Amino acid sequence: MSSTPEPRRAVVIEDDPDIRGLLVRVLAKQGFEVTEAGAGLPGIEAVRNTKADLVTLDLNLPDLDGLEVCKRLREFSDAFIIMLTARVDELDKLTGLDNGADDYINKPFSPREFQSRINALFRRSRTPATDEAAQNDLCRAAEVQQSLLPREKVRLDGYEVAGVFRPSRSVGGDFYDWYQTPDGLHLTFADAMGKGMGAALIAATARAVMRSVRHEPDLGSAFSLASRSIASDLDISGSFVTLFHARLDAGSGKVSYVDAGHGLAIHLHADGGAQRLPSAGPPVGAWADASWTEADLDLAPGDSLAVVSDGVLDVFGSVEEFTDAVRRSTHGQPTAEAACAALLQLAPADTAEDDVTAVVVRRLAGTAGTAAP
Repeated sequence: MSSTPEPRRAVVIEDDPDIRGLLVRVLAKQGFEVTEAGAGLPGIEAVRNTKADLVTLDLNLPDLDGLEVCKRLREFSDAFIIMLTARVDELDKLTGLDNGADDYINKPFSPREFQSRINALFRRSRTPATDEAAQNDLCRAAEVQQSLLPREKVRLDGYEVAGVFRPSRSVGGDFYDWYQTPDGLHLTFADAMGKGMGAALIAATARAVMRSVRHEPDLGSAFSLASRSIASDLDISGSFVTLFHARLDAGSGKVSYVDAGHGLAIHLHADGGAQRLPSAGPPVGAWADASWTEADLDLAPGDSLAVVSDGVLDVFGSVEEFTDAVRRSTHGQPTAEAACAALLQLAPADTAEDDVTAVVVRRLAGTAGTAAP
């Protein structure tokens, strides 16, 4: 009779309670048993007592410098150590020293980026599920996930809209959804934290709720209303959802959007430039009373908006490398569909560890956009 594998253990050493809480929740959804500490000395003891597999370590702690904590941990622990810093000038210090850390992240960071770093560290030790019940659950989850993808075609004069989705063996909570409006297009791109049926059901709830507020004229009000509706389900499940929701006015090319913890939407300019759209707040459900800021961009003729999942981000060592790869792979592609296919190739199926999803909205060069009847 086979024994149940021991859960992985993580220790979060962080003095900011909000950041510490977010890190704990992300790690818990990744299947870790998590211990938290608000300072270096109790954090060292927690790592010693739990025999941690992973440590997140803030560089600036109230008692010890993070580098000193890292040095002490390396005296007895071979856990993966991810260091966090809020000061850009300290990144060179971290990378230039043999401090014993395995990776570092600069604050503020997106949960998707943090999750991708964890995936990269543990990738070699992962094995696919072999239990029959688990496989059945994954099959059902995959069916739910596929059912969330839009079936209607979008016909906007002067625009192309395309999307692509490739599920992983473990099935996550990725989905995208779009529908045409009298003025243009509504687009939702999301990822529910977790794997399997639980993540798929949370994704289904998020899709339904976002569609339910489609007639609310103000984007900010619509998003706030939707997030409150989703929050209770997320609280019960202990999950959260990264959401990118956008509304396109086809006539003007104006895209109004809210980014809740996703951070992987990129404005691709006709001249080959690219600008990653910053996240405007935490994931929905990450903590109570969160708020998000609405923003907008002008999609000029020849420009595109690409929204990509963290399954692509996982391939790269930083968000900057990821952004440049998206720019290079999509520039010069003849259609939105070709651009999506190129994005899919950034994370080949034989090496990808997570769902890979991409949506591209392209405004055609030299045309005025209007919604088709």
